[in-house]
Amino acid sequence: MRIAYVTVDPGVPVFGQKGCSIHVREVLQALAKGGAQIDLFSANCAGEPPAALAGLHLQPLPRIPKGEPAAREMSCLGLNEDLKARLERHGPVDLVYERYSLWSFAGMEYAQRMGIPGLLEVNAPLIEEQAQYRVLVDRAGAERVAERVFGAATALLAVSDEVAEYLERYPAARGKVHVVPNGVNPERFSALPPRKVQGGSLGTFTVGFVGTLKAWHGVAILVEAFALLHRRHPYARLLIVGDGPERERLSADVAARGLAEAVHFTGAVASDEVPAMLASMDAAVASYPRLEHFYFSPLKVYEYMAAGLPVVASAIGQLEKLITPGVNGLLVPPGDAAALAEALEQLCGDHELRARLGLAARAKVLAEHTWDAVAERILRIAGLELPAYRS
Repeated sequence: MRIAYVTVDPGVPVFGQKGCSIHVREVLQALAKGGAQIDLFSANCAGEPPAALAGLHLQPLPRIPKGEPAAREMSCLGLNEDLKARLERHGPVDLVYERYSLWSFAGMEYAQRMGIPGLLEVNAPLIEEQAQYRVLVDRAGAERVAERVFGAATALLAVSDEVAEYLERYPAARGKVHVVPNGVNPERFSALPPRKVQGGSLGTFTVGFVGTLKAWHGVAILVEAFALLHRRHPYARLLIVGDGPERERLSADVAARGLAEAVHFTGAVASDEVPAMLASMDAAVASYPRLEHFYFSPLKVYEYMAAGLPVVASAIGQLEKLITPGVNGLLVPPGDAAALAEALEQLCGDHELRARLGLAARAKVLAEHTWDAVAERILRIAGLELPAYRS
């Protein structure tokens, strides 16, 4: 089977370290593992593919230069002609699978024209996100592209119920939306039993976070909660893995609280370093604030769970379906630092609870949320199958 995988967004570096980059590679690897031959059409595929993608056929699209937002939007829109020509030149394929971006429609229209499945993966309400957090000059144009690409797609794959609800607002998408949450590659992680807390100066309790340091990830809430925990348990430590626009403000907050010796910022790390970072933690946190629209399917939480860590997460969105409190993790009200500190203190003093939650968390994601399972679901929706996934 030959698959054309399309990712036109210049902000998605396929071989980079961002969460979106890991997502793209994991889907590609799961499909390749199943026996697919894959052509990758990307506007940002600089770098070397990992060994697991050695057979990937790269079809680079023109890079979009940085510059004035309106001109950049027009350049992205212009990539449709390049993508159309390259698909026609390198076809035929059996499936076109595209990661939705604001200005791309040629991939789904090619699939529609050729009479083959066209699956559009939608990870976020991009128009709303671009307008709120970045710059969107031609919103009306982006809405027209959305209607056009949603209409051409055979099916739309939403990573969460919240994204699915957003898509259903578009007449062109109605009746074609499937929820396919993110997954994890269990081979990257080992289920290590949490270290037993000795107490006082004889041992440590390490709380961890992995991800981009952006406001909506709630790391400021985690720092506040850790300060409360540290007052009662001075041997507690906080490990923050990742970098981002909030780094300077968070560092200043840590210093102002007198916690510089207890908190470590790693900065950006390669994805293959993350498993070792997780193995050094006793508990992991996803402390999202109370957001009006929470549409995430957090990769970090799947990875925490695959590593056998007890997770404390905000009771919001998809996390409420993934985590059963007291069974495979703990949930706290979004934005509530005191409740988060209390949950961490509970884990700090109970090695047996940490071990039980961590083992159940790993079992949950291995049974229901692997990237192999995601790939199988993708193919079923497309009406296709690969030899390795035949039952």
